[in-house]
Amino acid sequence: MNLEEIKKLEDQLWEAADNLRANTDLKPNEYATPVLGLIFLKFTDNKYSAYEEAIQAEFEALQGTRRSKSIEEIAIKHCGFYLPPQARYKYLLELPESADLATKISEAMQLIEDFKNDEKFVDVLPKNEYKAFSRLPESKAALKGLLRSFSDIPADASGDVFGRIYEYFLGKFALSEGQKGGEFFTPTSVVKLMVEIIEPYHGTVYDPACGSGGMFVQSLHFVEHRNQQLKELGELEESDAAIDLSVYGQEKTRDTVKLAKMNLFVNGLRGEIRQANSYSEDPFNSFESFDFIMANPPFNVDDVAVTTVEEDKRFNTYGLPRKKTKAKKSDGKAETVTNANYLWISLFATSLKNKAEAKARNTGRAALVMPNSASDARNAEEDIRKQIIEDNLIYGMLTLPSNMFYTVTLPATLWFFDKNKADDKILFIDARNIFRQIDRAHRDFTDEQIQNIAMISKLHKGRRQDYVSLVDSYFKSGMQILGETVSDVKPLITQLKSVIDKDSAIKATVDDLAKNWQALAPLQDKYEAYVSTHSL
Repeated sequence: MNLEEIKKLEDQLWEAADNLRANTDLKPNEYATPVLGLIFLKFTDNKYSAYEEAIQAEFEALQGTRRSKSIEEIAIKHCGFYLPPQARYKYLLELPESADLATKISEAMQLIEDFKNDEKFVDVLPKNEYKAFSRLPESKAALKGLLRSFSDIPADASGDVFGRIYEYFLGKFALSEGQKGGEFFTPTSVVKLMVEIIEPYHGTVYDPACGSGGMFVQSLHFVEHRNQQLKELGELEESDAAIDLSVYGQEKTRDTVKLAKMNLFVNGLRGEIRQANSYSEDPFNSFESFDFIMANPPFNVDDVAVTTVEEDKRFNTYGLPRKKTKAKKSDGKAETVTNANYLWISLFATSLKNKAEAKARNTGRAALVMPNSASDARNAEEDIRKQIIEDNLIYGMLTLPSNMFYTVTLPATLWFFDKNKADDKILFIDARNIFRQIDRAHRDFTDEQIQNIAMISKLHKGRRQDYVSLVDSYFKSGMQILGETVSDVKPLITQLKSVIDKDSAIKATVDDLAKNWQALAPLQDKYEAYVSTHSL
């Protein structure tokens, strides 16, 4: 399926799912996880079907020999999991109306986990969440309707298609849940911009507040797109196009961890998601460990105890954001940091690989979402900021428009770190007036706006050829559209000329229009001359 077909399918599936919810008593937060689980279920069925013939053939060939294996073993070798008959999508779809569909789907999810043979995948899929569909007859009918709706996803749809559908639904659910939704989902256009600037081509990617895993998915799409470009230019062989990314995420909310793990599995990403509180737990020993880091952490948290972080080198290397006046023992309260924003900033600065490794691997870059207030915070925060700047870790700051997030309306700032900087300068980008209005309360970036903003960073690094390539892509796209328009307009102009009186005032307008289309060839010549002059 091409992108246009996927987009059309996404819209159709969401419209069907949204209409079905309207006929139930389910709240958006009760609906999201079960729906995403059904998308996952259809994905596993499609994937298993692609390997099923080979699995069955090997099973039959080994029957009665000393090398005989169970079909479950063979399936796990080929596909990564075994899908028993009761977990097949068709089986669930064809259950009689009298069947307890919610229970049957829960049982199917349990069977998938049982046969995944991976301890990291235990208790990941939604099961009890389907009980809500048993409350009313309308809800039961909605669950059946959802199954039918997702059966419209083509049987040959691959992980890439499912990954896009899953991410699309995550975004829609986050938008419908407002602030709560923003806790597990960062708007895709913001993540795309972060990825385009830090360019995580290879290595380890860490998100210490990973939500549903969107940072990881966009990193994957970035590498896939880059590899496709290189293949088209003849600079990358198919055999060398393997994705070299490993992702590591922490998330404190158990249900959100489930969403992230399903997201990784659907998108075919290698990595690990742990349920952990980043202030007090460090399951990946993150100090100087990662090639790239991205996160959109909670803003302005003020209840983190100093005792939790004061001995942790992830947070104390550049100092702690402590109150000047410490809590008195008589207060009966533990001293807390003034604001956890600078705990996150310190975590980023210390979790990237050291400068020597970053230089050797061309990595050591990070992107962090912070409230604008963090950029000029005073007192202890100012001291931390000064040390990080003097250590030459800040690559740039980008101010975002307001209303880009579901949790806050005030504008935020993207902080970019780079342990492999070529100079001691800091790039500042004011993007407050660059956006597309989605509705009254929400904005995002178009793909062209993302590319244009990211190009400022590339030009800052002296990558002039990237700018020429971007202009070239815009020109080719524009010329293609104009060329298609010319094909449509030329017959109309001929018809107009045949019916318009020679002395008519309209004739001059039609003649001018025809001359404009004839100027396309000279425009092409001028552009080719420009590319020739400016290419390196």
